[in-house]
Amino acid sequence: MFWQILWALIIGVIIGSIAKLLVPGRQDIPLWMTALLGAAGALIGNWLASLLGVDETGGVDWIRHLLQLGAAAALIALTAPMWMRRHHEGGRGSPRI
Repeated sequence: MFWQILWALIIGVIIGSIAKLLVPGRQDIPLWMTALLGAAGALIGNWLASLLGVDETGGVDWIRHLLQLGAAAALIALTAPMWMRRHHEGGRGSPRI
């Protein structure tokens, strides 16, 4: 179980980092958030690939990998603006009125 979690986080960092490059603009989110969104994108992409019947092919599963990247990019595109708004408006620790 430990190795599966570790592997999911490593893949999450890789997929999340690539997905951040695909999303236009600045995504000022921490590495741990990138890893979690990348891992979530990988899971969503695997689920979509199984729905479409392209989760296992004879060669490299390019469609599955593209779905994983797309899902991670969508999660980053949705999450990054909320993260930046929450953590950068008014500075850290300042009260909101």
